[in-house]
Amino acid sequence: MAQNSRVVVGIDVAKDKVDACIRSLSQRQAFPSGAKGRRKLVAWLRKHKVDRAVMEASGGYERDWAKALREACFAVRIVDPRRVRNFARSAGRLAKNDTIDADTIAWFAETFEDAPSQIHDAAREELAALVKARKAVIDLKTRLQSQNEHAVPGAVQKAHARVLKGLDAEIAKLEDAIVVTVKATPAFAARAEIIESVPGLAETASAVLIAGLPELGTVREEIAAALLGAAPYDDDSGKRRGERHIKGGRRWVRNALYMPCLGAATQNNPVLKAFYQRLIAKGKEPKVALIACMRKLIVILNTMIARGEKWDPSRYALR
Repeated sequence: MAQNSRVVVGIDVAKDKVDACIRSLSQRQAFPSGAKGRRKLVAWLRKHKVDRAVMEASGGYERDWAKALREACFAVRIVDPRRVRNFARSAGRLAKNDTIDADTIAWFAETFEDAPSQIHDAAREELAALVKARKAVIDLKTRLQSQNEHAVPGAVQKAHARVLKGLDAEIAKLEDAIVVTVKATPAFAARAEIIESVPGLAETASAVLIAGLPELGTVREEIAAALLGAAPYDDDSGKRRGERHIKGGRRWVRNALYMPCLGAATQNNPVLKAFYQRLIAKGKEPKVALIACMRKLIVILNTMIARGEKWDPSRYALR
């Protein structure tokens, strides 16, 4: 255990229950999902004078548990499950079940006390849910449209047409809800105004960045690029110099930003367009050049938000 006086509980969240582990006190217990189970967990943590609860992001099942613990005045950290699993592997812990996972989460939290965690912001979480829901409906629409490209019976085509019409209506409703949510939160509205001042970025891209990268404007430029997953990492050993590749980051944000960045780099944004063309002229592959543009864009946005400044092409033009 790390050399500190904090009592930490690791919580492994499943659909029907959670397993909790306080390694420093050798205490373990499971609690059923639901209000009664959450009350029992709170009472158990208070009994053992726990200071901090740590759990993995688990597809949304963790939200009610985290909310209940925060309302009970416990500090809560939501950590990246990939980091916890890699930590377990590095320690030679290959077995995996709910009890072991709770112990591993607690061990990880004790070892990396200051490891980054998701920042709790109810308004941002609501916006993220809306943005992801819109993406899911658009993906469903795209799949149906792809099926219509093949020969299908007329009745199937008519059914698809009705469904597609309904999906268009739902997409419009979600987009309206996203706009309302952004405008209703002053901090979001101010950030959106800055982001949307960049040629090539509109309301959709702005909402994705607000929901998915709340750290923009508060971190160093290399961290901003890494959070997006647009930072190249070395792959060297001795005299060997391997190719640099991007790794990690928030894939859903990077994927959502890909098309807006493509439009900005090839059509709408003179600064990014000049940068993109210069990289292509140097022999870079188009996708490599586009990722470089994405990295440049996120660094510029990080600076703009930190300074509270709108887009100024003269400031970011190539020298």
